[in-house]
Amino acid sequence: MDKIHLQNVLPEVFTSRTDIESEVWLQEVTVERGRTYLVEAASGTGKSSLCSFLYGYRKDYSGSILFDGKDIRECSNSDWVDIRRNHLSQLFQELRLFPELTAMENVMIKNQLTDFQEEKTIREWFDAMGIAPCMDKRLGHMSFGQQQRVALIRALCQPFDFLLADEPVSHLDDTNSGIMGEIMLAEAKRQGAALIITSIGKHMDLNYDKILKL
Repeated sequence: MDKIHLQNVLPEVFTSRTDIESEVWLQEVTVERGRTYLVEAASGTGKSSLCSFLYGYRKDYSGSILFDGKDIRECSNSDWVDIRRNHLSQLFQELRLFPELTAMENVMIKNQLTDFQEEKTIREWFDAMGIAPCMDKRLGHMSFGQQQRVALIRALCQPFDFLLADEPVSHLDDTNSGIMGEIMLAEAKRQGAALIITSIGKHMDLNYDKILKL
């Protein structure tokens, strides 16, 4: 997948509003593979809704979203399986990890399905982000910031053309935020992929190709 194009998209919940001032909603927006984007938003402006629309979880919007020219409303269930397995990865704001499993088990559940990353690489990421001592610790006993780093590693354990990262560093200090950003950029570059990062304030200090105000 090379391009995602939004045409006059607007969440249905905003339909009655007449005060929409956005560089995304009701606009023509194209994001391209291989570039890095930041979507800045105030709380309640539809940031997580945008990610859900792009990931195909929700369809409660007007307008059109196109993947390489194809309206995603026309995608079948099998299409979405392929898209989420090979083209689109997401780091969810609420993480969606399994608290009863260890950090490594959470990651390996996905990597065993995709067989995409070497275990050596995964362990190096744990070490680089300062959570190597937590690999065999149950996720429910870890801080939210530690869990965010686990969620990133899991999101990188698949091929992707676009990575959606919804507030990925909301609970991290600047040092760990920077390390996380470097790892995301390096893997995106290796895959020739795009990063689409959302934020309501705190975000990674990256050289973004484009910043969009939601």
